[in-house]
Amino acid sequence: MELNLPHDLSPWGMFIAADIIVKAVMIGLAFASLVTWTIWLAKSLEIFGGKLRVRRAVRAIGDAATLKQASHALDRSGGPGALLVRAAEEETALSAGALDHVGGDGLKERVTSRLSRIEAAASRRMSRGTGLLATIGSTAPFVGLFGTVWGIMNAFIGISQAQTTNLAVVAPGIAEALLATAMGLVAAIPAVVVYNVFARSIAGYRQILADASAGVERLVSRDLDFRAVAPATALAAE
Repeated sequence: MELNLPHDLSPWGMFIAADIIVKAVMIGLAFASLVTWTIWLAKSLEIFGGKLRVRRAVRAIGDAATLKQASHALDRSGGPGALLVRAAEEETALSAGALDHVGGDGLKERVTSRLSRIEAAASRRMSRGTGLLATIGSTAPFVGLFGTVWGIMNAFIGISQAQTTNLAVVAPGIAEALLATAMGLVAAIPAVVVYNVFARSIAGYRQILADASAGVERLVSRDLDFRAVAPATALAAE
């Protein structure tokens, strides 16, 4: 004989019939999944644009013979690559008076310090939001499991009150409870995958940024060499 189940066992029907706590868990997990995909879209565009700007800066720095040439090439550019060049130029201008009396080692150290701080700040900005993905990926399965445990507890309470083990009575409550675990996995798995993809992409961004910083340091060192050679060249001309 065919049994008529007392609940609609579609996902929506199970959600509607679930306990208020299980519903709250499912809504929270659905929101976490929405946050994951929102971060994925926004951060993908941000990383793509950031890499594009830094690569252009690396090319401009590599093609320049002096720091001033690099500054002119990146005059209308934004992003951390242009900021690296401007910071080195500012530090060189601040130290211009002292360079006639001391060597350039102090300037190189100060430039390296400023560039490292700019790199660190740019990396922090690019990493914003990824920590939330890690949190969702690590906690969503446990939140879903909590909903399942709570739902199964209520299902067993209903079984005891009905005083029957009929599958038509037992199955809906357990199915509603297991839906919370399924939603936890649906929220967690994409979050973990997206987090790992972003971790690799941000590591690549940091490497490109480090290349730009190294190029600026080479330009500063080259400018110092030109400055040291200039007096000797002028004396030889006389």
